[in-house]
Amino acid sequence: MPENQVARIRHNLVALRMPRALEALEGIIQQIERGQLGALEAIDMLLAEEITVREGRRIKAALQMARLATIKTLTGFDFSFQPSLDRNRIMALASLEFIDQHEVVHFIGQSGTGKSHLAIALGVEAIRAGRSVYFCALADIIDSLAKADREGRLRERIRYLCRTQLLIIDEIGYVTLGAAAGNLFFQLVNARYERGAMILTSNRGFAEWGQVFGDPVIATALLDRLLHHAVVVHIEGSSYRMRQHADLLPPVLPASHPGVQPKRRGRPPKGAADTIAVS
Repeated sequence: MPENQVARIRHNLVALRMPRALEALEGIIQQIERGQLGALEAIDMLLAEEITVREGRRIKAALQMARLATIKTLTGFDFSFQPSLDRNRIMALASLEFIDQHEVVHFIGQSGTGKSHLAIALGVEAIRAGRSVYFCALADIIDSLAKADREGRLRERIRYLCRTQLLIIDEIGYVTLGAAAGNLFFQLVNARYERGAMILTSNRGFAEWGQVFGDPVIATALLDRLLHHAVVVHIEGSSYRMRQHADLLPPVLPASHPGVQPKRRGRPPKGAADTIAVS
C-alpha cells in the first residue's frame, strides 16, 4: 500500500478520533499485503476494533451512572444452589421485554437467596443492550426524596428518577418506614406507573407491606400499581452467603406456616400480575 495513502488514512483516523483503529491499522495492512485480508474484510476489522473499545467505554460509564458498584451476571448465578428457581424463566427476563412493556419484576425471598444478584444481573443485561438503568436501596431512595422535599425539589427529583428506563430498588422491608416515607415512595411509583419498568427486591411478603410503609392504605395503593403489570418471583431456599454455616440458621418456614403468605395457584386474570410460584 502506498505510503502517502497510509499516511492519509492515519490522519483521517486521528481526525475522526478513532485511536483503537489507528493502533490496529499497521497489523491490518500487513495482513492485506500477505493476502490474508480483502479490502472489505480489512474495513470491517478496522471498524470492529474501534466499535469494541467504544462499546466497552459506554458500558463502563453506564454502569457507573447506574450506581452498580458491584457487578453481578446471570452466568455467575448459582442456580444449583436454588433448585426451586425456574432458570428458564429468569433467562427469559434477560430478553428485556419487561422493560419495553413497562412491567415491574418482584424478587421475594429471605436474605441471601440471590434477589439482589438477579436484579443487578438483569440491570447489567439492560445496560449492555443500551438501556438506561438506575440502582438504589429503598432507604437511600427515601432519603433522597425526603431531602428533595425539604428543599422544594421533590418534583424535580421524581422526574430525574423517571428518566431512566429501568429503576432497580433493593432491600424493601429491611427497614420499617413511616407513613411520610411511604407517601414519598408512592409518589415515585405513581409517576413511573405504566411509564417505566422497575425491579424490586424484598424479604417481606406483600401482606406485610402495611407494616413496612407504616400505613396499610399507602401499602394498598402501592401494590395496586406495582402488581398491575408484574412478574413476581418467589425464591424459597437458604442463604448462599451462609451455606457453610447452615446448621447455625433457624429453619426456613414452610409455605403452610401461619406466618407465611400462601402462593396463589392457577393463572391470574389477563392484566394481573404474572406470578412465578417456585416451590
